[in-house]
This record gives sequence, structure tokens and C-alpha cells, in this order.
Amino acid sequence: MKIKIDYGKNGLHVNLPKNSTILRPLVTNPLENPLKEIMISTSNPINSQPLEALYKKGMLVGVSVCDHTRAQPRNEIIRSIIEKCNGIQKNNLIVFIATGSHRQSNQSEINEMFDDDILSMITIVNHNSEQSQELSYEGKTSKNTPILLNKLWMNCDLKITTGFVEPHFFAGFSGGPKMIAPGLAGIDTITTLHNYERIINKNSTWGIISGNPIHEEIVEIANYVNPDFSIDLTLNRYNQITNVFSGYIQDEHKLACNYVKKNAMQTTDKLYDIVITSNSGYPLDQNIYQSIKGVSAAAQITKPGGSIISVSECIDGFPYNSNYEKLLKTHKSPESFLKYIKDNDTRIPDQWQFQIQSQIQNQTTIYLYSKLNEKDVSDAHLAYTDNIEELIEDLLIKTPNASICVLPEGPQTIPMLVN
Repeated sequence: MKIKIDYGKNGLHVNLPKNSTILRPLVTNPLENPLKEIMISTSNPINSQPLEALYKKGMLVGVSVCDHTRAQPRNEIIRSIIEKCNGIQKNNLIVFIATGSHRQSNQSEINEMFDDDILSMITIVNHNSEQSQELSYEGKTSKNTPILLNKLWMNCDLKITTGFVEPHFFAGFSGGPKMIAPGLAGIDTITTLHNYERIINKNSTWGIISGNPIHEEIVEIANYVNPDFSIDLTLNRYNQITNVFSGYIQDEHKLACNYVKKNAMQTTDKLYDIVITSNSGYPLDQNIYQSIKGVSAAAQITKPGGSIISVSECIDGFPYNSNYEKLLKTHKSPESFLKYIKDNDTRIPDQWQFQIQSQIQNQTTIYLYSKLNEKDVSDAHLAYTDNIEELIEDLLIKTPNASICVLPEGPQTIPMLVN
């Protein structure tokens, strides 16, 4: 059978054996008028005053948004905020691109993120987690994590977080408090939140909030900041808005998580020999770093000794010149890397991604179909393929009657094994 897998901007058609299992999220219809629904939600928020009641003329308003690797519908959210903050001037509306430890979004990417009309009405700040002069030290969490946050954000009179909620492979869910930390946090805060012990915890995984040490500490930091208002969206596979949650950050985010869990997390009663996954296509599959999320989703239902085929365009490389690339090229194998960070309690930016990748590789082989050359894929400690159909044929020769599962939308569908 032929199936379309999300890949880059146009997708990829692949012929697969007829007995392959396909897992997709539940179909959710888009809102007919997203801007109207956001306006309604922000005027009738969850455990908060309406947004328009919070804004006072002359306020410096700070709004955090996702960076270029996320498919957030930013224009609709920012337009609604501009309307609610009636008459706000450009220099008083600062939109913070919450990069976390990622590289800053370049101008071309910013032009894709916002339309010209919105760009003419906002001031953009690209967060940089490694610029100490741009950070404010706010103390420590109960677990001794330093709280370093964007100084300009902290000085804003009205702080608004905006994001979208989907299952996250170690924080439970995206959006909500993640738009503060790691989004607007300093690198020392981020590396501590994502250290070896927290990442290896069994509750640091898809769809788990209660008992998740990473999520709980992120919430603690968000509670310290106490943002004035939060807006979270949910999306379908076409990145269309399906629901809006706004108000007090913890309460609206919890409701959004429950909504997403019902739609995105699909049960299965078996493990598979071969699992094929995308990383949800562009913009989420721009590099290997992001693609580990799709791999992690597939790993939930892959047999020990099985194979994962990641279908991810990776036009931005590892990304090139990133800490992740340096880590991959510094260590000879995933096994040696895991031993190193365990024995040395290292806190290196991006080590968490390589750690999750390495933990998966302890039990499975990961193949990558992308636009990268064979050397780059090898440097990432992954197995190269330029033909998915031929690879499957080879794997079926080695394991006759192998079971196959496909996640065409990648981590938009999180499989859950049930007995």
C-alpha cells in the first residue's frame, strides 16, 4: 500500500507491505474563525481577569512565542493581543522568541513566523540563553536549580505566554510553563533542568505531568515568575487551530493537556519489529536534533532489537555548528557517551537530546532517511538509508514476517502500549 508520510513541506509517498499498521491522531476539525475564538477566550479566561482588563495604557507588554522550529500560529495570537491592548505602541509590545538553548531565529525565519502587518506593530527580541548580561538571577528552586531568566522579560509590566500544546518526549507536554523555562531561561537553568538524572527518570516522558521531575520544576519556575496571562492553542495535523485555552497559566495548561491527550495519544496492544516515523514535516523536521522526538515516539512501541526508520528532511543539518553536533562528533558511540555523562555529572547544552537518542539505541537500530549525506548521518551515530522501500525489504529478509507500524505524522501521534 502507498502511504504519505510527513516530510519537509510536501511529504513523501512510500510503498509499504499491506499488513502494516498505521497509527494517526484522532481527527480534530479546525476552528472556523480562530481569531474570533481567541478573542472570546481571552475575554472569558480560566481563573483570570480578561486580558483587556489587565492591560493599562503605557504598560510595557512582553509576549513569549515559540521559535522557528515550532509550528505555532503566531499571527492570530499576536493580532488578538494587539486588539485587546487597544492603542499599544510598537515599542511597548515586545515579542520574545523563546529559543531556550536553540540558536536564534534568523530574519528569513522571522519573516515566515510573522506576517508583514504584525511585524510592523511589534518589537522582536531573540532570546539568547548564553548572554549573561541579558539575564536576571532570580534565586533557586527547591531542588537548587538556578533561576536565570531574560532580564527584559522580567522587567515587563504585563507578561503573556503563548504556545501550543502537544505531547513532549520528556517534559510531558509542550506549551504553558515551558514558554518561560526553558524558553526564556539562561543556559545554566536549562542544563540543570535537563541533566542526566532528570532525563533518565521513568516519569520524564510523553504525556506524564504528575511525578515528572522536569515538568514539576518548570512549573515551580513559572509560579515564581507568575505571568499575568497565558494563551495556549491545540492544533491538528495540518497545523490548524482546533481549540483555545487562556487565563491562569497552570489551570489553562492542564485543561489543554487533558484535551490533547485524548486526541494525540493512541493505544496499541503490541510492540513492532519495524516502526517508521516522521517528525511531523516542516518546520519540525529541519534537523536531527528535533527529529529525535519522532524517534522517541516510535521507540515507545518498538521491540528490543527492532528497527526505527526516521523520515526527516533535516535541511538544517544537526543543526550545523550546534552543541549537539559537537557532542555527536566528540564521542565514539552512544554507549560511551551515556557512561561519560553518568560518571561525570556533566551539564552540557543539548546533551539531553543525545542522551535520549543513546538510551533508545541501547535497544534499537535507528535509520535516517533525509537530505543529509552518509557521512553526516554516520557522524550522528545513525544508520543511513536513501531508499525506505529497499531498506524494509532487507529488514524483512533478516526477520521474515516482521511486524510493521507507521506513524505518518510522527510525534503528533504518541503510541501507548497497553496490555
